[in-house]
Amino acid sequence: MPIFLINYVHWVERWNKRIGRMAMYLLFVLMAVLLWGAIARAVWVPMRWTDQMGQFILAGYFMLGGAYALQMDSAVRMDVFYAAWSPRTKALVDTITIFALLFYLGVLLWGGIESTAYALEYGERKSGLWRPYMAPVKIVMCVGIVMMLLQCTVFLIRDIATLRGREI
Repeated sequence: MPIFLINYVHWVERWNKRIGRMAMYLLFVLMAVLLWGAIARAVWVPMRWTDQMGQFILAGYFMLGGAYALQMDSAVRMDVFYAAWSPRTKALVDTITIFALLFYLGVLLWGGIESTAYALEYGERKSGLWRPYMAPVKIVMCVGIVMMLLQCTVFLIRDIATLRGREI
């Protein structure tokens, strides 16, 4: 494999690992926000922002951690036949099926970019009493989708290398 592809693979995996590890700590932020909301609801006046902020944090946690979950092979896979296959057969099947995932993520990114552009242009807000802006969570969503797309291209490069008899 060309050295620039090997460098690309290492660069993408390094960044996805860093961002994924940072995203793991969003779970503690989510717990703190929801705990604050529960305490405030029981002791003082209910905080109107905690539920929606919890939804936003969970979306960020999910989207920014997606590429890291793919990288760590934590995604759900039907292993009825796959587990028994040789590494070369797995690479061949993965090389074919990755295009469905790339297409899906591409369409998702396209819709995410259009939705983000709308949110930025018109100052879109979530309905409710707090009415937070939607653009920040949509930007995080697009970043997470791009990270997953990059990780899928890394999978494709690794699988092609395996089919050629070279591991990266």
